[in-house]
Amino acid sequence: MIIKKIIFLLSILLVFVSCTKEHDKIKNDNINNKEIIDSTKTRVVLLGTGTPNPTPERSGPAVAVIVNGQAYLVDAGPGIVRRISASYNNGIKALKIDKVRTLFLTHLHSDHTTGLPDLLLNSWVLGRDKPFFVYGPKGTKNLTSKILEAYKDDIDNRLDGLEPIDKEGYKIEALEFDEGLVYRDSNVIVYAYRVEHGTWKSAYALKFVTHDRVITISGDCKPCEGILAASKGCDLLIHEVYSYKGFLTKKPEWQKYHKLSHTSTYELAVLANKVKPKKLVLYHVLSWGSTPENLLQEIKNSYNGNVECGSDLGVY
Repeated sequence: MIIKKIIFLLSILLVFVSCTKEHDKIKNDNINNKEIIDSTKTRVVLLGTGTPNPTPERSGPAVAVIVNGQAYLVDAGPGIVRRISASYNNGIKALKIDKVRTLFLTHLHSDHTTGLPDLLLNSWVLGRDKPFFVYGPKGTKNLTSKILEAYKDDIDNRLDGLEPIDKEGYKIEALEFDEGLVYRDSNVIVYAYRVEHGTWKSAYALKFVTHDRVITISGDCKPCEGILAASKGCDLLIHEVYSYKGFLTKKPEWQKYHKLSHTSTYELAVLANKVKPKKLVLYHVLSWGSTPENLLQEIKNSYNGNVECGSDLGVY
């Protein structure tokens, strides 16, 4: 009889310990989730880390800077809307599609802008009831106006047809910038730095200054004074890169193009040693057969700082 009582009490104790552990796990999961979703800390989400090469796991270049529940997008490569949706489903509530309405363009190359019609129109169809603001270099006004012109039949049908859709939400406010301060509100200050990207006359790196972080996003560029100035001493540097070993396999005409337009792993290591970011994250990754580990090793051969190869939906 005594043995039975002891076994019964032990079983109760085991159930209690098991429940306590599960409660602690749920509590810790909620704390970790809350850190991403509700924290006032600035967060950066990589919505797309790819290039014009249609790599399935890497959407076109796009980044979101999240400050106090407000999203600020940089570039709109193909696939951006699906990545925004995936990030929202992952707990980034600032990326609710109808609440996203501020975008900065580093330059107007197609791989950085072909997601723009989807972003502008889809966010309206799904409930955006205010104009979308697009900040970019010279040519941005022409680009956005031509998008509205190209989709005039679609817009008219939605406005005059059966859809219960907001009558103002499709509108776009396009503002063009040059070097210097380009945007300021209670959450963030944004600076543009002219960079060298092949024959583009208007290509920029962007620096976001928030209450707790300085974030630099390179856009597309070769090593130059502009990116040095934009990224010196930043907390987080999101920088484009190509594999130098892969570069050696390209034809001479393509080597010339990439040398004048982009940054190799070895050149990025030199840059990082100069500007000393607290964290370096690679995006717009031209791997040419190299693995992320290979790319990182090429950089780490001469740079021993904190560096990661970014992937779509990564949060920093």
